[in-house]
Amino acid sequence: MSGRLVLAACLWLAVGAPALAAHAAVDAAAKPGQIEIHNFMFMPKTLTVPVGAKVTWINRDEEPHIVVSANGQFAPSKALDTGDRYVTIFSKPGTYTYYCTVHPFMIGTVIVK
Repeated sequence: MSGRLVLAACLWLAVGAPALAAHAAVDAAAKPGQIEIHNFMFMPKTLTVPVGAKVTWINRDEEPHIVVSANGQFAPSKALDTGDRYVTIFSKPGTYTYYCTVHPFMIGTVIVK
């Protein structure tokens, strides 16, 4: 095995594996209709709910996040500090893509059936 490959494997074990484990732990702990913001990710990334469902975003990061609908389909959140929550009710079926305006690489989807 080349030195670079060994180094890459060690880096993944040191950095990537714990992040995946944390992601899985938060996903497992999330309640129905709840989206955790953790490690600059929405978890779950895609949430499917019935019409009329209340969805709650909870910021678990130390950095603030703002949840915004990509197409203005729901009102944006205020800046969410650690532990803050944002709640909206989805009254119509459809696919709602959203993102964080502070960190636009953070993207998620709520599917309402």
